[in-house]
Amino acid sequence: MISTLLVANRGEIACRIFRTCRALGIATVAVFSDADADALHVREADTAVRLPGSAPADTYLRGDLIVAAARAAGADAVHPGYGFLSENAGFARAVTGAGLLWVGPCADAIEAMASKTRAKKLMAGAGVPLLAAVDPAGATADDLPLLLKAAAGGGGRGMRVVRELSVLDEEMAAATAEARAAFGDDEVFAEPYVERGRHVEVQILADAHGTVWTLGTRDCSLQRRHQKVIEEAPAPGLPDALRATLREAATAAARAVDYQGAGTVEFLVAESGDRAYFLEMNTRLQVEHPVTEAVFGLDLVALQLRTAEGAPLPPGGPPPAYGHAVEARLYAEDPAAGWAPQTGTLHRLDVPGTGGAPGGRPAGATVRLDTGYAGGDTVGIHYDPMLAKVIAHAPTRAEALRALAYALDRARIHGPATNRSLLVRSLRHPDFTAARLDTGFYDRHLPGLTAPAPDPLAALAVALADAARARTGGWRNVPSQPQIKTYRSEPDGDVHEIRYRLTRDGLHAEGFPGVRLHAAAPHRVSLEAGGVLRHFDIDVYGDRAHAGPHTFTLLPRFPDPATRTAPGSLLAPMPGTVVRVADGLTAGDTVTAGQPLIWLEAMKMEHRITAPASGTLTALHAAPGRQVEVGALLAVVQHAQPDTQEALES
Repeated sequence: MISTLLVANRGEIACRIFRTCRALGIATVAVFSDADADALHVREADTAVRLPGSAPADTYLRGDLIVAAARAAGADAVHPGYGFLSENAGFARAVTGAGLLWVGPCADAIEAMASKTRAKKLMAGAGVPLLAAVDPAGATADDLPLLLKAAAGGGGRGMRVVRELSVLDEEMAAATAEARAAFGDDEVFAEPYVERGRHVEVQILADAHGTVWTLGTRDCSLQRRHQKVIEEAPAPGLPDALRATLREAATAAARAVDYQGAGTVEFLVAESGDRAYFLEMNTRLQVEHPVTEAVFGLDLVALQLRTAEGAPLPPGGPPPAYGHAVEARLYAEDPAAGWAPQTGTLHRLDVPGTGGAPGGRPAGATVRLDTGYAGGDTVGIHYDPMLAKVIAHAPTRAEALRALAYALDRARIHGPATNRSLLVRSLRHPDFTAARLDTGFYDRHLPGLTAPAPDPLAALAVALADAARARTGGWRNVPSQPQIKTYRSEPDGDVHEIRYRLTRDGLHAEGFPGVRLHAAAPHRVSLEAGGVLRHFDIDVYGDRAHAGPHTFTLLPRFPDPATRTAPGSLLAPMPGTVVRVADGLTAGDTVTAGQPLIWLEAMKMEHRITAPASGTLTALHAAPGRQVEVGALLAVVQHAQPDTQEALES
């Protein structure tokens, strides 16, 4: 029996595992980097051990330090969570070699599935359907489009879609370099890219006594950069025959490697909906496991611990599935700016109606929040930008979508920009509500899903709340000049100039005819427009104000000229590390609009900095390995004259 568990991870998944441990009476140990010294998972653990440094390679990827931490804290078991070392066979062996219990499949099973190419050969022998591999060296136009994938990869790293043979070599080189940097393994393979395919997976759970459960399906088709954004269970609209095929294939995959514990077998379902191909097997708990927990009324972490202790799965098979569950991943990122990650203080994270726990069978809709952050925590540059997962479960899919969209829409998320609006719009999009799902959803719909939705009335409410905070007396009896406040809505950048006067006759606001003020307090303003009374809850942090889902930055009346940047300046869009500069690039070179110049890595994602226009590179301040803050000057491109620019681009 496990008495003390060390979680070799951080953030949301560490907090999630601790939650189950508390319910089971298991003591908990956290590990933390210097950047995570005050993190929520450290505060929630019974004890914690420091891993010196901040970079993952120095901390959460140091298996030797984690094993030493487990011994020092008196732990008798290690749970790897997901990511980091969760699928590292060497780490699993180090844990068991130290006399500790490993909560996961055996190292041999992890090793068998660690390489996608080796896993595919193993699955072919087990009769699992596969996409045929393509030799990049001999690829022809008939093979296009191709998907390049890192053999040791995950999370979208080292993946490229190639639609033209002319760029195949370039994309292979880029995928190889990214795979080497991310996983220490530069093997990259190619396979046909299935247009409008669906990403469907099967949750498996196996014990040491030969029992294998398949816990339904999940659809994870809504992805950005090959990373999942919204997941649901069961996968909607699949024919019964295909569901049976997926269950059989997942069971065969588990038995082929003598699997034990929780895992996931992932498939690509063709647009026709009648064929599925094996993608990979994840030998760990998935980020999206809560939707399966909700549908089956189970606690998968508790079952992981139970099977790791050697107990059999409950007799009679898994409980019957009930209802539908949907999960949305809340990221600190700006989808309209190339999914750029955001950093800063998360002042508040409050999702209404949450409180659901793993397991249980509520009658109506429930909303659950899994997070590794609390109000006041800092979102840093070193790790994934996911703030939380919000999960809704209801008797039907439509009810689950409605409950999740409502909860996210009314959440008070104050701090860095997030993808909250994108999630709400996605959940309400007609293609999504009709279950017309495929991995190209955001490629087609992103512009509409990220289009600004300004609410000038919210900006007016923010101005009136500011006036209420500053007010020291009553209304004035004499005419006065209007008060002027200028705000920029975030992150879309729309500017709202609010001009208003407050008199005994009420509110007089330019551009807001017929708007009546019902009440104005520092944190709540009520306005009537068109006969409809609206309430705005206002929270202010420095020069930034939040009114419901809207965020505004107060702009100074007289901007400081020193803050202006020279035309053509390329500024770091987020804090991160320069990982590459275009080969041979030096000051004085001629560049063309859209040409990639610099690659910046931040929060597990790589971002290309491109030339804003054709011209001359007059300054280059980036070098591989350089750490930069947001807004740091990376390079300057002097725009070419129109006739020269036309010649360059032709």
